[in-house]
Order: sequence, then structure tokens, then C-alpha cells
Amino acid sequence: MSAVAQVDRQPVAATGLDYDAIVIGAGMSGLYQLIKLRELGLKTRVFEAGTGVGGTWYWNRYPGCRFDSESYSYGFSFDKELLKEWSWSEHFASQPETERYLNLVADKYDLRRDIQFRARVVAACWDEQGRRWTVELEDGSSHTARFLITAIGALSAPTMPNFPGMADFKGQSFHTGMWPKQPVDFAGKCVAVIGTGASGVQTIQEVAKTAAKLVVFQRTPNWCAPLHNAKIPPQEMDEIRARYDEIFKRCEETFSCFLHTPDPRNTFDVSAEEREAFLEKLYGERGFGIWVGNFKDLLTSRAANEEVSRFVANKIRQRVKDPKVAEMLIPKNHGFGTRRVPLETKYYECYNQPNVTLVDSKATPIERITPSGIRTSDAEYEFDIIIYATGFDALRGAFDRIDFHGKDGVTLKETWKDGATSLVGMMQDGFPNMFMLLGPHTALGNIPRSIEFNVDWVTDLLRHAQRTGTTRIEATEEARAKWMEHVMEAAKGLLSMEVDSWMTGININVAGKQTRIVARYTGSAPTYRAWANDIAARGYEGVTLG
Repeated sequence: MSAVAQVDRQPVAATGLDYDAIVIGAGMSGLYQLIKLRELGLKTRVFEAGTGVGGTWYWNRYPGCRFDSESYSYGFSFDKELLKEWSWSEHFASQPETERYLNLVADKYDLRRDIQFRARVVAACWDEQGRRWTVELEDGSSHTARFLITAIGALSAPTMPNFPGMADFKGQSFHTGMWPKQPVDFAGKCVAVIGTGASGVQTIQEVAKTAAKLVVFQRTPNWCAPLHNAKIPPQEMDEIRARYDEIFKRCEETFSCFLHTPDPRNTFDVSAEEREAFLEKLYGERGFGIWVGNFKDLLTSRAANEEVSRFVANKIRQRVKDPKVAEMLIPKNHGFGTRRVPLETKYYECYNQPNVTLVDSKATPIERITPSGIRTSDAEYEFDIIIYATGFDALRGAFDRIDFHGKDGVTLKETWKDGATSLVGMMQDGFPNMFMLLGPHTALGNIPRSIEFNVDWVTDLLRHAQRTGTTRIEATEEARAKWMEHVMEAAKGLLSMEVDSWMTGININVAGKQTRIVARYTGSAPTYRAWANDIAARGYEGVTLG
């Protein structure tokens, strides 16, 4: 039955089912989705693999972990009382503070009574006849529900390298995305950090403060820019509270939901002096302005990108005393902003310290992990601690770790064998009654802003299903194909599409991820929302309701 043909009738109860809806994950999207499903009166269960709420901010406890979106643009916007009640202590909050914030949300709404912790989902199978999902947990138990909602995150599947001998190491070893709850003491220790992406940069800054010796193994240098974090005194927090409506309106309007958005000028519209002054201004300001608030042609014009890359490279040379080390830290295989830009606090100055050594692991590859440390092609190192800052199988990695079976038993892995697809990042034809809150080709950027929109969109669709007695919801193949055409068109001409990264589907730490694809939505967040809202406004055109 099509959406157009629907007439209002009484809701159909989910008889014989354990729940009306099952949500996988108790991070920010899972918590908000649970709140909204309760508003619909749906009996809901959230399955969470960890022992507490928070998702990203539960698992990533590594030293130095913090926001790179301004705190007051990152938190939930839906509850005015919560906005009044909570005070951020820094412009870019640390992981412990963010975890406390999300626990406050869980307490305020009494969410834990509908969350089952230590409950890792391993499989989910669609039953066409029963119009229901059966979800299987790692402990062997299974649970049924009419609707299945994935709140599993875009960067939640850590990837480990495959060096020989990793299991033989006698010291401590950790992945940044699976950090232990108990503190790790680096004082007086010899520490290795493998990886210089966003989590690696944050970790290195902290470990360098106390470690007797820190050796950084860098395969691909990244362009980094200063965070310029600072404390928020009470008076400033009061001023921020008074501007919350303005702040969230700004996030709705900008390209990536940050407080920053591209400058309307092209790089060479201004004189060399004006250009240098503008770049100096951005480099000295808080947050992502140097990346997402730069000249509008930064990511499409090779000449423009080279000019900004030159500017940032010179900043690195100014900050790192050893010219040879500085050149090692300057990327040569991609321009500024064409990969995710880590924000840092005195990161480059770490390499001026006598206890910090940088190793180019492309020139001298790691051959194996030994019982006492790391052996490269030209040296052997002894370590007490090895930290793997080797990133995530982004966007679809968390989906690949669950065995999803849709119509006719077809798996999601098979459906996505040539690259993930979706309808506005939230639905996939062949998988009825399944909704993805941060699925492939969602508008990413300032993630909570995307979360709130997507949760509200899914909730409105389920509310429509309640009003019309609908028990089966599926994206059409035609609508999904049309959306994917738009996704492909939006990516044309972007310099980032030429670069190997998780944003183009190429991940050196994930077997088989060597085919360049459009792995994410590269258009603007306002365009994304307009597309999704248009589907709803047309009576969910492109979605089969029955």
C-alpha cells in the first residue's frame, strides 16, 4: 500500500512481540531516540554493549579526548530546562565532562530502566510474514520488535593493525577507542603511539607531558590546526545561555552545522596581504574556522588549496625547531582540509621536547611487535606501553559487525558489497522497518545537530505510521537510487574525493577497503534536511507504507 493511498485509522498493536521498537546503542542518538519513542507510547528496549551510557564518550577515554565542536553547539537543544541546568566548563569539553553530561540526561529522563547494558547485538533478522525483527545478543538471547533503530555511531568500530607478534607484547597495550576505565600512568614509562590522526594527536599531547620517552610512529601526517581552548567562567556561561536560540539557529543554517561556515569569497578574490591577514585571523581563532570557515573554494580549487596549505605548512615550520622533523610532519600527499583536520593544543611543540621522537613508518615500516616493543626495518625499540591510535572502520564498520538479514534473507553486507547506499542516510530498501540514525550518507559535521534532526524525522514517520495503522515501512528502490544520484553529484569536483581516507571509503587498517567510493554525504546540511523534509511533506513519497 503506498503512502498516498493511506487513510487514517486506529494504530495496530504489536501483539505477540517483546517490544514495539528496539534501539541498538545508548550513545547520544540512542538516548534521544528513546525519549522520543516514549512520547509515542512505544514499548522500547535499548541494547548497549557497554556498562554505561554515552557511546563515543563512554568508549573513548584516552588521554586528551575532547570535543572539537564548541561545547555549547554540541549538547542537546531539545530541552530548555537542561540547557539552563547544565554548565560547560570549557569551550571544548573533555571526555569525562561529556560523559557526566550524558549521564545527567539519562538520570533526568530515567532512561536506564529501558536500557540493557552488557548487551552486544550480533544479528538482526527480518520476518516478512510476522512484520517484525528478531534481534540476537552475544549471550544467545533473542528479542522481537516491530521496528529496529540503529544508533551505533559513525565512528564506533575501532580498527587494529595486523602487525605480526601483537599478542606477544609483554607490556600494556590499548586502542584509543577501547580505553580502560582505570587511569593509565605514563610517568617514567617508555611509550609508543602508532597513528597521528585526531585521536593520536590528542593522545600524543598528553602522553608527552609525563612519559620518560615517547616514540610516535607516523605513517601519514595530517594537517592540524590550533584548538585555542579556554575555560568558561560562570558569567560567560550565563551569556552563552542567553544566546542558545541564536547558537542553534546558526547551526541549522551553516554548511556542516558548526558555528563556522565557508567565507563567501574565493581565495584569489582578495590581495595577497588581505589573504594572509584572513588566514592569520582564522589560525588564531577557536575551533574549525580555519577548515570550514575558510575561503569557499578551499576544497574545490587546487590553486586555492595549495595557497592555504602553504600557509599552514609555514606555521608548522615556525613551531617545530628541527627542520627535518617539521618536514616529516607536513603532509605531501593531500592538501589542507581534504582529510579531517585534527585540532590540537601545542601538538607540534611536543616534537621540540627531548623525550619525544618521531619515526616515519612509511620510510622505515614496522615489521613486527616484539615481546619487549617494536621492530622496524632499521631499528628495535623497547616500550612499557603501546597505544594504537589507528582509527575506526568509519560509517559502515559498525553495521558490518552485526549480521543484518533483510527481505528474503539478503544480508546488509551483500547489499552494500559495492559500497553502502541509503535513502537520506536513514533507510535502505530491502530492510523494512529498519531505521539508521547515523547511517551512510547522513549529513555529518557537528554530529548532535544531525542526531536531533534524524531522530525527529524517524519519530515523525513512526507517528504517521501510528495514525494510519501502518505496520510495514520500506524505502523504495527508486527513491534510494534518486538520493544516491544526488549524493554522487554533490561529491563532484571535491579535492577530498582524490584522497585516501575513511571519507572516500579507503582505510589502510581494514581488509578489503581499498575501493574509492563516495562514503559520506558531502552536500550541505540544509540541503540534506530539505531533501528529507520534502519526503515527509509529500506524504512520505518514496517510502512504501502498508
